[in-house]
Amino acid sequence: MGEFELGPMGMVLDVADDRAHLERAAEAERLGFSALWVPGGQLETLEPLVELLRATQKATVAPGIMSLDVHGAADVVRLFDLLADREAERLVAGFGGPQQAARPLAAMRQFLDELDAAPAAPVPAARRLIAALGPRKLELARERAAGAITMLVTPGYTEWARSVLGPDATLVVQQLVVLDSDVDSARRTVRGPLSFLLGPGVGGYAANMRRMGFGDDDITGLSDDLVDAVATIGDAEAIVAAAQAHLAAGADHVALSVLSDGRQPGQIEVARAVATAMRQRPVRVPAPGVNVPSREGFAGRRRA
Repeated sequence: MGEFELGPMGMVLDVADDRAHLERAAEAERLGFSALWVPGGQLETLEPLVELLRATQKATVAPGIMSLDVHGAADVVRLFDLLADREAERLVAGFGGPQQAARPLAAMRQFLDELDAAPAAPVPAARRLIAALGPRKLELARERAAGAITMLVTPGYTEWARSVLGPDATLVVQQLVVLDSDVDSARRTVRGPLSFLLGPGVGGYAANMRRMGFGDDDITGLSDDLVDAVATIGDAEAIVAAAQAHLAAGADHVALSVLSDGRQPGQIEVARAVATAMRQRPVRVPAPGVNVPSREGFAGRRRA
């Protein structure tokens, strides 16, 4: 495990131009979310991480993720140099990519080598996570970091990822959620980001869908089966239950990534609803081997 405490449930918060995300972060912390995540695509600079740390008191702050296409090892070292010791203790460094490298795995290894060679090594392996889906990336996360961050995965995949990482690594699942009783409307909302993430310009996610048992028709057509398998649609109780399924399958932490078409509840509204549901049904990380769901194929769904 890493030298940090994520707790079972966290929230992904968008960076707002009017800085409203700082108030939302403080409220999410008061609601009981023990980790706050910032989408990597919104981190043109790393300053929002510093601001979130200073707007909160106890919550862990983590980028999900810092893209190696944008930020180099020197940028990460400078970030930690800006922080007081108590602030640095609440920051977990999540890394992903690089998408543009000819050999992404080798590029990630080189980046980690540069971090380890930095004076005073401000970001040791025990304080960093790696975005990982395939077996080689998961093995790298086990060997060179505290663990892995995954997204667009099923509980069946989470169980398999835990078996690759072993019992001691940290496993984070970023879960897409839509708080909406209208399934058709919610699926349309989910298909927006999926059409990009499963497209040809983003590596890894489409390959992992095939690894989980989905066919090309599912992927190109963004089938109902695929959408329902990798995103949670419904009320707050359904969101809590889906998070608990990943925790039971081997995850240490689930970060809720809220999707909305503008009419559906946004991030802080979902945080409030989920916090109420969690008071009635607290989420817990089971002891190893306890309540692990049976797998119906690698995708966690029945196949002919």
